[in-house]
Amino acid sequence: MAIRPLNYRVLGDENLARLPNAERAIIEADKLRGYVLSSAHPVGRFKAAFFQRLGYSAENWEAFEWSLRELILSQDVAQVEESQYGQKFIVEGPFKGSSGETVQIVTVWVILEGESTPRFITAYPGGGLR
Repeated sequence: MAIRPLNYRVLGDENLARLPNAERAIIEADKLRGYVLSSAHPVGRFKAAFFQRLGYSAENWEAFEWSLRELILSQDVAQVEESQYGQKFIVEGPFKGSSGETVQIVTVWVILEGESTPRFITAYPGGGLR
């Protein structure tokens, strides 16, 4: 069952909501370097190959982090679910690589039970090239 995020608001027939406390989101450098952008990680290597085509790598993880922050500050939450850890948020949108190419990606965030700050979980391709 979907649960409305804390800053959920209704305008006319539109439901608009940003990731709660997105400006304070926690994005761990180790998660970016050692997982999403790691060509050696058993699962992350497939994501890394995708993001490397956009010009991102473990060496320029700060640029990747900045792009993630731009995405969550500019796009509405697409889906909210309860998980065993807290509320899980899906934020999708256009993601511009340092190569200049723009693609659609999906990002996953969690606000742990008893906390109010979102934490980055993962990112992956979310559609065709634009």
